[in-house]
Amino acid sequence: MRTANPTLSAFGRPQTWADAHGRKSLADTNANVMTIGGTVTATSILLGVCVAGAVVSWGLASSATYAHLSWPIGIGGMILGLVLGLVITFKPTTARFLSPVYAAAEGLFLGVFSFFVGNAVAAKTGAEAGAGGLQIGHTLILQAVTLTFAITAGMLFAYASGIVKPGRVFRTVVMSGVFGAMLFFVVALIMSIFGNNTLISVYSPTNGGMISVGFSVLMVAIASLVLVLDFEFIASGVKAQAPKHMEWYAGFSLLVTLVWLYIELLRLLAKLRSSD
Repeated sequence: MRTANPTLSAFGRPQTWADAHGRKSLADTNANVMTIGGTVTATSILLGVCVAGAVVSWGLASSATYAHLSWPIGIGGMILGLVLGLVITFKPTTARFLSPVYAAAEGLFLGVFSFFVGNAVAAKTGAEAGAGGLQIGHTLILQAVTLTFAITAGMLFAYASGIVKPGRVFRTVVMSGVFGAMLFFVVALIMSIFGNNTLISVYSPTNGGMISVGFSVLMVAIASLVLVLDFEFIASGVKAQAPKHMEWYAGFSLLVTLVWLYIELLRLLAKLRSSD
């Protein structure tokens, strides 16, 4: 099967992994194949590591003593996460070992990013950047995290109940949206390098204009729909009796989508707060 999440491209195989590797190989025992329970465990561990990393970097950013370390750590986490993400995507067998490191790196980045958003909104609304930024940041983070898990639960229910069925048209539309968003970002980035910030401005958490807010709503919608394809990917992997390491790969892939959704929700909430 195929999904809109670029990391979820490992299943393009007919029948099952057991058919591909022989009936007496990985498919012979549940200890060696992908299961729903194992995938949930892997995903939970990765989420826990990511949250822990975010708490650490948020603490550094909000500390008068170690605040100067927050940006290097945040940027370093972003770069490390990007590199590890590419490695895991093209080499799924590394997911068991590298995905926890990826989760920690993403957490470090998210903590600093969230702190930056809180301070930016505080400055835009006239609040004090320090205490005001922390208060606004706490509020925005709580709202974004709550919405992220609420949307995830809602999309899981919609998928499990058959309300949303990831057919060919559905996949095509979502994939087009994802790659369109990626292309837009690349074009906006290139334009900004040459001094034109018209497109890149829609990513600013303090841009409360209608077009900017509408763009964030669209990004949230696309990320939410990708969750359905993530669930389908996991179900297909279990059905195909994929090898055990694919539990970690699936958890990593789901984490990628959840991080994206959280970032877009945080940015959207910040824009709405800035427009008040």
